[in-house]
Amino acid sequence: MFEKLDVLRQAQAMAAHAGARQSAIARNVANADTPGYAATDLAPFAEVWRASGRSEDMRATRPGHLGAGAGQPPFREALARPVPGATSPNGNGVSVEAEMMKAAEVRHQHELALSIYQNALGILRTSIGRR
Repeated sequence: MFEKLDVLRQAQAMAAHAGARQSAIARNVANADTPGYAATDLAPFAEVWRASGRSEDMRATRPGHLGAGAGQPPFREALARPVPGATSPNGNGVSVEAEMMKAAEVRHQHELALSIYQNALGILRTSIGRR
């Protein structure tokens, strides 16, 4: 019953997205001096979550519901995409300042996912009488 809670699945997906985005940011910073390197980034989590078909749609929770059996595509990691912007004379498109701002956003996203997960677990523990 509790193994497939949507809030826990969404928190896990948000944390996975934050980790993948942090990896892309780290690659960008590591290649900040590489000639011709183009910075990459992932699509925002909200966009990826909507594209996965798991948000704001009516869901069938049992076979008698309308549209049952249609299924939902599993969450899939967003692919890195080039970041448009100015390039340096050697063709490098990484702005370390912009990457640091993105890293702060990613940290906030990961902390939010962790907070959602911890609160959901607290509610579940309270509901079964354990704290």
